[in-house]
Amino acid sequence: MHAPDPQFAIEARNIVKRFDGEAAVDGIDLTITKGSIFGILGPNGAGKTTALRMLLGIIDPDEGERFLLGSPDPISKAHQVGYLPEERGLYQSMKAYDAIAFMGALRGLPLAEGRKRGRSMMKAHGLGDATDKQIRQLSKGMAQTVQLLGTLVHDPDLIILDEPFSGLDALNQGKLERLIRDQADKGVTVIFSTHVIAHAERLCEEIAIIADGKVPFKGKVSAARDRLRPQVHLETRNLDGPWRSAIPADCQPLGHNWHFTLPENGVEPLLHALVEGGAGIESLSIERPGLHDAFVQIAGEAVARKMKEDSASNNGDETA
Repeated sequence: MHAPDPQFAIEARNIVKRFDGEAAVDGIDLTITKGSIFGILGPNGAGKTTALRMLLGIIDPDEGERFLLGSPDPISKAHQVGYLPEERGLYQSMKAYDAIAFMGALRGLPLAEGRKRGRSMMKAHGLGDATDKQIRQLSKGMAQTVQLLGTLVHDPDLIILDEPFSGLDALNQGKLERLIRDQADKGVTVIFSTHVIAHAERLCEEIAIIADGKVPFKGKVSAARDRLRPQVHLETRNLDGPWRSAIPADCQPLGHNWHFTLPENGVEPLLHALVEGGAGIESLSIERPGLHDAFVQIAGEAVARKMKEDSASNNGDETA
C-alpha cells in the first residue's frame, strides 16, 4: 500500500467502482491539499457522488486505494469530517437547534454542547427567531441552512458537500459561499461537488472535472483556463492598411469591430503593428477565457450541455 502524504486531506489512487458490471467511477486519481477549497465538477450521473462516498468510506472501491486525513480507513476519521449529502433529510418534528445537536452527536459531540452551539450558530446566521421551531415550520432555505450548520457544529477538519447549492435561491447561495470561505480561512479543507461552474470559478483554486466516471482534468483553475488562448476585442477607425497582417487572415470585421484569438507572440507585437500601421484604435481589450470555456474544451460540448441542463432543472435562475 502506498504511504499517505501528510500534506493531503484526501488521496485517491486509481479507484474504481462498478454497479451491475458498469463502471460508475473508472480509475480516478485525486490529491486534495489540506486547507484548500476544492471543487469537483461534472453533470449529474458523472460519478461525483459515488466518488465522494468512496472517499468517505460509505462504500468501498472495487479497485484502488484512498486515504482520508492520512487513514486508509475513512470511517475511523468520521469525527473529524462534516458531510452534507446530496439527499437532504432532517426529522420534521425535531426543533431546529436539536437537529443541529443531533447531527453533532453522530460525530461524537456531546448533546448538551451541540444544543448550546446550535443555538449560537443559528443566531449568528440570522436564524435566532427559528431556534425553537420544528423543521417542518421552516422554509426550504432555512432547513437547508440548519442541515449545513449541523454539518459544521463539531468543528470538523474536513468538510465534504455534495451539490450544496442545489435548490438554493441566489441569496442563500451567496451566504453559503461566504460560509465556505470562512471555513477555509480557519484552515478547514472544503470539498464540494457541483454542476454549476460559476460557484467553482468564484471559490476554488483547484478543481477536478469528472465525466463518464473519469477525471480528464485535475489542477488549478488558472491552469484549466490557460489551455485556451485569450480573445482580442478590437475596434478600429480604419478597415485596411499594413496593420492587417497582424490580424489572423480568417478574421473578418463586423462593422469596425474585430474578434480573434490573441496571436502566440502576445499583445505587444499586435499593438505595435496597429499603432505603426495606422489602424486608428478606438478600443482594445484582451479577454481571458473563463472556466466554462475551459470546461467545454476539456470535457466536450455534450457534457457541458448536460451540465447546463442539470443547472436549469435544479436552479431556474442559474446557468452553468
